[in-house]
Amino acid sequence: MLQRMSAGFGMLGLAGLLGPRTAFAASSGSAPTPHFAPRAKRVIFLFLNGGPSHVDTFDPKPALKTHEGKLPEGELYKKNKGSGFMPSPLQFARHGQSGIEVSETLPHLARVIDDCCIIRSMKTDVPNHEPALLQMHTGNLQPIRPSIGSWLMYGLGSANENLPGYVVLRPSPKIVVGPALWSNSFLPAQYQATSVVTADMRLDKLVANIRNPKLDSTRQREQLDLLQQLNRLHSKKRDNDVELEAQIKTMETAYQMQAAAMKTFDISREPESVRAMYGDTTFARSCLLARRLVEDGVRFVTVYYTADSNNQPWDTHENHDEGHRKLCLDGDQAAAALITDLKARGLLDDTLVIWGGEFGRTPYSEQREKKKVGRDHHHTAFSMLLAGGGVKGGMVYGASDEFGMHAVENPVHVHDLHATILHLLGLDHEKLTYHYAGRDFRLTDVHGRVVREIIA
Repeated sequence: MLQRMSAGFGMLGLAGLLGPRTAFAASSGSAPTPHFAPRAKRVIFLFLNGGPSHVDTFDPKPALKTHEGKLPEGELYKKNKGSGFMPSPLQFARHGQSGIEVSETLPHLARVIDDCCIIRSMKTDVPNHEPALLQMHTGNLQPIRPSIGSWLMYGLGSANENLPGYVVLRPSPKIVVGPALWSNSFLPAQYQATSVVTADMRLDKLVANIRNPKLDSTRQREQLDLLQQLNRLHSKKRDNDVELEAQIKTMETAYQMQAAAMKTFDISREPESVRAMYGDTTFARSCLLARRLVEDGVRFVTVYYTADSNNQPWDTHENHDEGHRKLCLDGDQAAAALITDLKARGLLDDTLVIWGGEFGRTPYSEQREKKKVGRDHHHTAFSMLLAGGGVKGGMVYGASDEFGMHAVENPVHVHDLHATILHLLGLDHEKLTYHYAGRDFRLTDVHGRVVREIIA
């Protein structure tokens, strides 16, 4: 896109590609505005692909030790038979003034736990990766709906002139499900995320075609101004179609990114002490880049935790205990550093940080060789961490049963989480709708409640 736009041909013939869609603010002709005063301005979603184990992170279950090896009851276990309850080998301790119990594998998050809210009663509809990933990102089990980042862009617009409003950072092109997780779907094209592969953090690798190989900025500006004049004439003949206006704006953003991206995406500008605080891994560097992006006006950033050689590193079907420890070394330090860094810069109060996956892991073992015993997918109870952005810190909300099998106290469905995120950013999830194919759609469909108890 950048290559074509900087060459000056991107907008010609565009009208024939555009469908009869209506942008959120079309009726008023003004820029999108929140429904009410927001608590947060931006979101960073640290997404742990595969699903971290809740009973090994934030939801200690001593009863599992007492009942070790006993077979659970109920339909859930019959469908996913294992070899009985499997206690966590990890020690839990209370941390901070709040005294929240945290696993020994998360020492860095334990130090910032008073800034965090732990939801222990999350649940989703299915225990399979693809539909669960889609539901966590789009509210729907099938790849036919816009992502939450696209909905936020649609409802609030971009907060900057020189960068995309919605950015996805992924360490590998091999993400399970892939672009459907950050798709704009039937929303206008300007709400699609910009996806960046962060395995190589050199600027020319992060953002392809960011530099025009033939023209300097002055010549590009001249071409762009001429093309914009033609586009305005084109737009007037089509009653200033809102999506055409958005495409014109996108071309301008692509031009502006040549300068802005060079600065924002260059994490080498950070002091060595800051980079060391995050760590020297792909996920750590991506978390640091996420902070730079929101600091420069990007509204929604998703950081995926997945390894190049394994698409789902938290999907610990085998050798769970060893694998979980290794994963937490990286996921813990970088996430805590992000929260600490945002707070030090005065950004945490209006930046919502989310840490979690598409579901949890079973409290019982999966049937594998004993030396490689693992945990299977688990969707009826899992944990999610939230920090900043108007959320109460030092709080635990909801509870699972004594084994971690089911959410039994204040259950929070994915629809409820989405409704709450939108609310924190000043949007009513029931009013944020888009008319398409003869009906109004919304992120939460016909479900969802705002979890007001966790809002500060």
